Amino acid sequence: MNYLIPEKIETQRLVLRTFREDDWSDLHRLYSDPECTRYTIGRTLTEGESWRAMAGMIGHWQLRGYGPYAVEEKSTGKVTGPVGLWYPHDWPEPEIKWALSGSYWGKGYASEAVRAVKRMVAEHIPELSPISLIYAENERSIRLALAVGAKFEKKIEFRGSTAHIYRHARSPVTPRQSGERR
Repeated sequence: MNYLIPEKIETQRLVLRTFREDDWSDLHRLYSDPECTRYTIGRTLTEGESWRAMAGMIGHWQLRGYGPYAVEEKSTGKVTGPVGLWYPHDWPEPEIKWALSGSYWGKGYASEAVRAVKRMVAEHIPELSPISLIYAENERSIRLALAVGAKFEKKIEFRGSTAHIYRHARSPVTPRQSGERR
């Protein structure tokens, strides 16, 4: 299939690529941690549910022509979590989503991956101005959205809670920024 975006991008420390079947066990570390799922799914997932969540992200690429990347730490080859474009049927607009396993928090991986996604969007889908949909209580994600240049746009009711929409400004395309390779 021809996708709207590259299937793989790299930064200095990370490889962002489409998911493979053997990634589910690394993803399950994320989805089985109550702190990691607190503001996304709202509960932990079983192994089977983690596999199906990954299959949903793979299917997103097929249906939309883009989707979340598996973020792989270059030094270990481990998948830290998904970061990338996400636009399920009930979402208000296409978004840049992120979710990393807790052991990767505080290392700058999420901001590095989000910035790479923003550069990729600017190059491959320049007409897109993605959002990040963040529950009002999720202070960590709000800080990340602001750190990568997103601006608070509005509050909405989403799935029975108050969520914030942060708009990502288009990034200028700068080839090979932060060691990015195609």
